[in-house]
Formats: sequence, structure tokens, C-alpha cells
Amino acid sequence: MCIRDRRQIARIALALIFASSATGGNAAERDRLLYHAETLDGEVITSQGADTLFNPASLVKVGTSLWALEELGKEYRYRTVFGIDGEWDKQSGRLVGSLVIQGWGDPDFQPENLFMVARQLNRLRLHRVEGWVRIDGDFWIGWENGVANRVQDPRDRVDVMGRRLRAVLDPHRWNKSTRAAWEAVCERRGWDPKDPPRVEVVGSVRPGAPDGWTPVVVHRSNPLPVLLRRFNVYSNNDIIRVAEGLGGPGGLESFLQDRLGVDPKNLELETASGEDRNRLSARTGVSLMRAFTETASRLGLAPSHVLPVIGCDPGSTDRKFPKLASPSREGSVVVKTGTLINTDGGVAVLGGLFESPSHEIVLFCVAAPRSGWKEPHWRRMQQGWLLDLITKSGGAVQRPCGEELPFSDTFAETDWVVSWEAL
Repeated sequence: MCIRDRRQIARIALALIFASSATGGNAAERDRLLYHAETLDGEVITSQGADTLFNPASLVKVGTSLWALEELGKEYRYRTVFGIDGEWDKQSGRLVGSLVIQGWGDPDFQPENLFMVARQLNRLRLHRVEGWVRIDGDFWIGWENGVANRVQDPRDRVDVMGRRLRAVLDPHRWNKSTRAAWEAVCERRGWDPKDPPRVEVVGSVRPGAPDGWTPVVVHRSNPLPVLLRRFNVYSNNDIIRVAEGLGGPGGLESFLQDRLGVDPKNLELETASGEDRNRLSARTGVSLMRAFTETASRLGLAPSHVLPVIGCDPGSTDRKFPKLASPSREGSVVVKTGTLINTDGGVAVLGGLFESPSHEIVLFCVAAPRSGWKEPHWRRMQQGWLLDLITKSGGAVQRPCGEELPFSDTFAETDWVVSWEAL
């Protein structure tokens, strides 16, 4: 008998044993779990209700990350261009006119990033703007907390972002949070905390850029995998900003249907973050993890470069799965969780992968629909289910934890702009 035949027989036996194993909870509760697990080469290990549709919650973020990596590439950095329009007296540092911001969709532009820009503007001897802040394109600073909490009207959003920008540029307007961010970035970068940059804006905010404005500073974000990792580790719903630049939820739905080869009836998306009403199955969840793993490998990335690792990353995974975060198991499982409390009666989802000692990649997706406010209970059941899967796969290889989660400015860059062509 060849090795492949023995492996297939072992997997059949594993599936039979797994179906009867205890994962915590009573039998009725275990029957409510929807799950599917396969090897990377497509051999099914265990499955229950694998084609039943459920709300995947933040597992959708894996799809958004996959889409961004395939469309933009791992070297991609978002640009934000700052420029001027009007009369600029470099001796006094006074601009009579407009400070112009051209946004190119940076989804993770924070006060720390604006500090970098402000320092460059001060070096160029720009200290005071007597006129407008003009914002063109897609520009955000700080968080909006996803679909439910964002300002919907485009003009109102420009006003909100412009007021945030003015407040960060001027230390006289700082609140406690901004001052703490400044002190933290000074500690990381070795800047003098007593010498903050300042660009005072005397004027209001308007949408659109004037004709003939001059770019002076360009900010480039963290590389795309770093940026996506920040969104996924904290399951940040503002990842919808990433999708907006690619085609929004409708574009993501079409991309995943084609990329995963699933019937449109079996994958429906309203958002790119996992908020609101979305639908897929555990089998499709595994297909998504497989596509993500294969694309990451093709780009020279490990899944852990983009998704959380239990026992290694901040966020909620260690609290939800303490046994998997223990020293004997930390660094062995890459995951993405999804949680909804009210929508569709609530759901707790866990998708991910691990490597067995025989170097097989095991992909899994397990969901507890209608979990409501009992998420901790269902997370314990999922933890037991996954521990059983790991045990019956011979274990999970532990990897050393990678670098600490970067900040929005860790690998960001700012440069002076010599010409439009230099952008």
C-alpha cells in the first residue's frame, strides 16, 4: 500500500473518530456547530453542515485582504499629497491661500502620520495658513468605526476630516489623546517631545482642490501587508476603506465569487468588513482561507504577516482561546475571528490554519450561528473543537512570534515633492 493510500485511510478514520469526539457542550449544542476542515490539497478531514449558509461576520476581512493583495501587490503604499495654493512667504512661514490635501485612499492615516507631514512642512518654512484647508479625493484621519458610525454625506465627511487635521496640526488645539500620540511617537522615533511641529490654519474647510495648486510633501503609508495586519489583528471595521478604492462591497462579492468558484447564491456580501448581512458557508470559508494562503505564498508572505496569530498578537484572540494561547501552543494557529451579537441572532466564527508535524497545512472554518450574547460559551466550544482537530492531526507546529504589531507610522515615509512627475 502506498503512502498516499495510507494517508487517505487515516483521514477517513480520523473523520469518523472526530465526529464522535467531545468538544464541550451537550450533543444538541454540538449539532448546532457548522464546520469544515481540509488539507491544503483539498482532502476533507471533517465536516458538519458545511454547505449551510451563515453570517461570516469579520471573516469577510480575509476576503478584503485577499482582494487588496491580488489587486495592489505586497509592495503597495497609499499616497497622500500635501500642497499649497496662494502667496507663500518663506521668510515668515506665512501662506495666504490654501493648504491642499490630495487623498489617495490611505485607510490608516493617523495623527502620528500627520506629525511626520507637519515636521516636513515646518522644515519647508510653512507655519501658518491664512485661508482654507482644501481636501480632494479620499482622505481620512483617525477612525470612523465602520459602516454604522461613519458620516455618510461626503461634504460632511470632508468637514469632519478637515477639522481633525487642523486640530492635529496645531498643538494649541491638542486634546489628551493627541498629546499622548505625540509623546509615544517621539519615544519611538527619538524626537524631542518639547518641540512639536505646528502649522496653524486660520480658516475653514472646503472640498476639492483649486486649479494650479503646487504639491510640496508626499506621505506614503506602511506597505500593504503591514497595513492589512493592523486591520485584521484588531478586526477594525474601517477596512471598508480598503475595499472602497477597489470597487466596494459589490466588487468584493464579484471578486470572491469568481476567485473561489462559488455559486453567487452561496456567497452574498453587503459590506467588506463583516458588518450587517453577509452570507457564506463553512466550505466556502475554507476555500477563502486556501485562496488567501496560496496568494500569500505566491507573494512571498506567510499568512501570519497579515492575519492574527493566537498567543502572539494583541487583540481579542488570546482572551477568547486561552488554551491555544498557552506557552505550549502559542504561535501555532493563524486565525480570523468574526463576532456579531444582534445581527442574525448573533454569530461566532473562527477561520484559520495550522501546520501539522507532517508539514500538511490544515484549513478550517467553524461557526456558531444564533450565538447571541453567549459568545464566551461558543468560543469555548470552538476552542475544544479546534484542539480536537489539532490532536487528531498529530499536533500543530509552533512558530516563533514575529515582530510586534507595527504602528501606522512604523514604516511610513514622507518626502518633499520636486515635481508632479516625481510622485
